[in-house]
Amino acid sequence: MGIKLRSLLLALTMAGTLGLAQAQGVRPEVGNPLKQAGELLRAGKAKEALAKVRDAEAVGGKTAAEQLTIDRMKAAAAQRAGDWPTAIQALEALHAKAGGAEQGPLAEQLASAYTQQRNNTRAVEWLNKALAAGHNSATLKQLQSYLQSVSGDFAAVARDAAAAVAAAEQAGRRPDEGDLLRLADAQQRTGNSAGYANSLEKLLQYYPKKDYWNAYLSRLPRKPGFADRFALDLLRLRLASGTLSKTEDFMEMAQLSLQAGLPAEARGIIDQGFKAGTLGTGPEAGRHQRLRDLALKQEAEVKSGLAEQAAEAEAQPDGDALVRVGYAQVSMGEVDKGIALISKGIAKGKLKRPEDARLRLGMAQLQSPKTRAAAVQTLRAVKGNDGVADIARLWIILGAN
Repeated sequence: MGIKLRSLLLALTMAGTLGLAQAQGVRPEVGNPLKQAGELLRAGKAKEALAKVRDAEAVGGKTAAEQLTIDRMKAAAAQRAGDWPTAIQALEALHAKAGGAEQGPLAEQLASAYTQQRNNTRAVEWLNKALAAGHNSATLKQLQSYLQSVSGDFAAVARDAAAAVAAAEQAGRRPDEGDLLRLADAQQRTGNSAGYANSLEKLLQYYPKKDYWNAYLSRLPRKPGFADRFALDLLRLRLASGTLSKTEDFMEMAQLSLQAGLPAEARGIIDQGFKAGTLGTGPEAGRHQRLRDLALKQEAEVKSGLAEQAAEAEAQPDGDALVRVGYAQVSMGEVDKGIALISKGIAKGKLKRPEDARLRLGMAQLQSPKTRAAAVQTLRAVKGNDGVADIARLWIILGAN
């Protein structure tokens, strides 16, 4: 993953420095160039501002107040100009004279400046001084994580990031995306596969970006014990999360849906592929059209025989057939009728895979405004170590976003 150092550095303009040319006890020959430096700094001309600071510094017989004002402006201008040795010299001079409230922020700036120089040993020293002074800003936490990672202490990164995530959740706040990314990265580097999966899931929950969906769905089928029968479910999740984009994936999903006795679902997938231009073009366009024709033909056949299939399912000693027919009905747009059949099948019992049936019920309930609230409860109740519970949780996340 990696955290760019630039994002860790303070975007500061030393509060109060721009008007310090007027400060009490500062002579005009010192104050005027500092005032000009402040104006140049505001205009984004940091190097020119630093030159003006040096003009003020060249004045002889400076008082302590004048030197303090010069050091403040020098620190601001040097950091903006990327002149880290000069910035460090000014910041260390300021820290030596600073009161308690200023010591923490100044130590943080010094830690950032030494990090920019790749002097991580000194950066850690100043970071610890900032923490000891009671300063614990979000930027300092990011810098701490960065320094831990470059030192290879990923266990510490994971510990600190996990604490930040837990604190946010306990306070009813959305955890910071950066904390979750640092936690996931550290868990992956330390071989904590379960923790990494949990952090990815939290990223999906709080920041449902396509990159995170791709990362999670790519690793899920490699999870120990994950059942091959959920291949179609993985593609359904990709379609719903907007991460299904390849022609071969659309074709595979449509074919798996046909094999599952869900031609209406297959036809819908193919239609989406044609609309997106993923299907219906190129040298395989004829094959795509033939698959579409097959799906339409089978959809008509299934629809015409659905009532008969439901009656036959009712007569079965177990509920599996009712669940299967009910989900086919859902796929054809008759959601409420399909939910009723699936529920009846679950109630009948003697199911080959009860958790799969509950998953289908929850997925169906998500499609009806009448049952969306009940869907979350249904999906949360799905248990199992073969992937069924993982898929159920992902549908909860998709249903909430």
